[in-house]
Amino acid sequence: MFEARGDSPESKAALSDLCAAYYHPVFAFVRRNAPDEDTARDLTQEFFSRLLARHGIDAVDPAYGRFRSYLLGAVKHFLADMRQHAHRLKRGAGQSHEPIEAGTDTSPGPQIADAKAPDPEREFDRKWALTLLDRALSSLAEEHKKAGRLDHFDALKVWLTGDTENISQADTACRLGMNEGAVKVAIHRLRREFRHAIKTEIAQTLRDKTQVEEEMKHLLHALV
Repeated sequence: MFEARGDSPESKAALSDLCAAYYHPVFAFVRRNAPDEDTARDLTQEFFSRLLARHGIDAVDPAYGRFRSYLLGAVKHFLADMRQHAHRLKRGAGQSHEPIEAGTDTSPGPQIADAKAPDPEREFDRKWALTLLDRALSSLAEEHKKAGRLDHFDALKVWLTGDTENISQADTACRLGMNEGAVKVAIHRLRREFRHAIKTEIAQTLRDKTQVEEEMKHLLHALV
């Protein structure tokens, strides 16, 4: 994350990559605070545009540590600013207000939240966790591709994603020209590599690398 500080081309590229990677967690949070999906997408785009234009990450307190926490706090602040702006327009010279504000008879506002729907912050964390897992899986796939073992990775990754229905280790062993014992060992090794890849992704979002294990627990909790 902290490679994204500053005004160098490398920093700008790093920040842009972070914004692209974590678009979905922010959108999930904004969607629960917007009247419809189109408005949510517009607000999310505006949030990241402002973050990129103002180098917002430069203001992160190094002691704060977690990009996850920073990003959630930043989007909350952004939505509060949008509400205040809408309120000022509403009190002004009859100008139309932002759709995030509560509506009128002719301009419906957000629907009442479904009490059974996921909590916005919990949904943010769940999307964050899924994004981290996807990035770790992509990173691991790239490593195996460079090593010329992408076929093995593609065959075994179902034991990382849980998509093992109707797939047996014996069938996979036959497909790869391995014995079943070797496949069991390969799966164990791949799981270990995946865990390391996840920790690497987590570490990139932290100032204090000693917080990796704590964030790992948070990630697992978010997926429950």
